[in-house]
Amino acid sequence: MANVPTVDDAVMSDDWTPDPDSVIDIGRVSVLRSGVPLLRDLTWRVAPDERWVILGPNGAGKTTLLNLIVGRVHPTSGEVWTLGERIGRTDLNELRTRIGLSTATLGERIPADERVRDVVVTAAWSVIGRWREEYDPLDEQRAQELLSQFGVAGLADRAYGTLSEGERKRVQIARALMTDPELLLLDEPAAGLDLGGREELVRHLAALAQDPDAPALALVTHHVEEIPPGFTHVLLLRAGTVVAQGPIESTLTAETLSTTFGVPLVVERAGERFAARAAW
Repeated sequence: MANVPTVDDAVMSDDWTPDPDSVIDIGRVSVLRSGVPLLRDLTWRVAPDERWVILGPNGAGKTTLLNLIVGRVHPTSGEVWTLGERIGRTDLNELRTRIGLSTATLGERIPADERVRDVVVTAAWSVIGRWREEYDPLDEQRAQELLSQFGVAGLADRAYGTLSEGERKRVQIARALMTDPELLLLDEPAAGLDLGGREELVRHLAALAQDPDAPALALVTHHVEEIPPGFTHVLLLRAGTVVAQGPIESTLTAETLSTTFGVPLVVERAGERFAARAAW
């Protein structure tokens, strides 16, 4: 297989310095755990108007990368800057109020009997499970508007545990947007969905990606079929190393994807949707 160029030379230059206008700015970061490299010499920069897909197989380092961005993991070497703040030298509690995050782990913590509207509105207090806290009517209104934006407004009074998996994923993303974040991180939002649920989610994420007022986006996935229209860039990871990154039209190719997953692949495109299959 031919050698694949990795990262833009300007980004990977030895004189890397953080860009104060970037939403995410990672400079030559490595993460080691018990001597095992989870990420190696990774450099990545995200501008406020960009929508990124982070793509790679299991064990590529995708979730570790998200954990770096929110300060749950600290780099062994290199620098991580999120929303102009250097991880390790900032108040993480304050920083995390500026980031919307949707993960399977968070979804599992939501009580099954929690009312759907409360699943969303409780993000205003950074809690899961409504208790005795009081919410401003504007918070209640925003929660309802977000549920409507993701097509689940009619479920507002239902118990979260009665929803389908696809409905739960859309409620989780509505919750992640509740605080009007500057950055939205989605960790495998389509995992476990059937075809209909996946396509419904992709449709709503495409609308979000194409909204000029939406926050910067980074979406983790294993599958090119889950990339919503409107996403502008792709970061391809394999074994903790960047295979390629850049504009999605020029970067997501059969060559780069084959290198990323370690098998020969054919990439097909119809409009703004992608599909991949084995080349044999």
